[in-house]
Amino acid sequence: MWVPRLLRTIKQHTQFTRQISARIVNGTNIEVQPEDGKPEKLIFPSVWLRDNCLCDECFHGSSKSRKLDWDNFDTRIKPVDLVADGKEKQVVVRWSDHHESRFTLEWLKDRSFQKEKQEEYLREFYRPETQHWSGKQFQDIARHFNYEEVMSQDSTLMQWLQSLAVHGVALLRNAPLDEGVVRRLAERVGFIRRTTYGEEFVVQAKPGAQNFAYLSLPLPLHTDLPYYEYKPSVNILHCVVQTDSPGGSNMLVDGFHIADILRRDYPEDFERLSRVIVDWNDIGSEDGRKFHNIWRAPVICLDAEGRYTRVNHSVPQRDSHFNVPLAEVLPWYESYARFVRLAIADSHAFKTQPGDVLTFNNIRLLHGRTGYDDSEISPRYIVGAYLDWDIIYSRLRVLKNKIQRKPQ
Repeated sequence: MWVPRLLRTIKQHTQFTRQISARIVNGTNIEVQPEDGKPEKLIFPSVWLRDNCLCDECFHGSSKSRKLDWDNFDTRIKPVDLVADGKEKQVVVRWSDHHESRFTLEWLKDRSFQKEKQEEYLREFYRPETQHWSGKQFQDIARHFNYEEVMSQDSTLMQWLQSLAVHGVALLRNAPLDEGVVRRLAERVGFIRRTTYGEEFVVQAKPGAQNFAYLSLPLPLHTDLPYYEYKPSVNILHCVVQTDSPGGSNMLVDGFHIADILRRDYPEDFERLSRVIVDWNDIGSEDGRKFHNIWRAPVICLDAEGRYTRVNHSVPQRDSHFNVPLAEVLPWYESYARFVRLAIADSHAFKTQPGDVLTFNNIRLLHGRTGYDDSEISPRYIVGAYLDWDIIYSRLRVLKNKIQRKPQ
């Protein structure tokens, strides 16, 4: 209900001379000037403001969810009167449907339609902007964190997750040498992503292996599980025992950087690898359960704005079914061969030690392993698990809200 005692109705286009001011523009927008005499002016569409009314009738506070009746929502809604309350730092709007809405200045600023503010929100809060790197830059971009500090300090946890989001890789040091590390670390963020191979998995040479990774042979560069529509996002690999024999080194490549090279220097190859759909598959059994996974997607996946969303690459997991026109086959193979050669040339190799936890973005990075001699005298024992980016980003935003006191 409109309360005359609390609010002073003003004519359209009349501006208040208090600390903040507001006016109706063209009958459809509301302009807010946060401080008198300052050039900054924020403009908000009326339909958006009415849709985002925060009163109890329109918004469920505890779940932070809109409950506005959209069955009868009027997209032609008009602001009739408004008041800029400098003392309460808020703007109060009375609408043509006789409803009243209140918006704090802080809430409005955080949702500004100014392009630079929108880009800042997307970059700093929605998802940190990625920074691509070449193999020779690995030592400069790969940050190291102490495992116990990640587990006990929210600020260090946030820094680790931020590094993963920006560069796609980070290394934790001095973890205990037990098989529970990957689960505890995953649960510090959220929860483990289960796959065909279970929750935690052990990477070691096994007789009769059902996965190429469970051999001591060289493991070519690849992304894990490209045959999943929603493939696991981040790998956690805890080194419990490392072979003393030559080999057993991890190899990493920023797949987005390789895509950058193709886009810049070999545009036809880039176009082909981002357009031609490839069949990826995995057939086998684990713990007595048979599986046959298939997903079809290009090597380089893009969103509607041409940004990278995912890289798929695994020679062992490429299906023999290739559902493309005959004329596309050889050109695609040539483009794919260039992609692989560039990735191999740019790879960075290093050997983790017992207590190291290597974490990296499986959506973006290619990884592999040099071959090694496996024996009882010199075994290699790695425990792995996966996290999903939805869970990571959620945790990162919660931490930013808590530590940096971001408005929600």
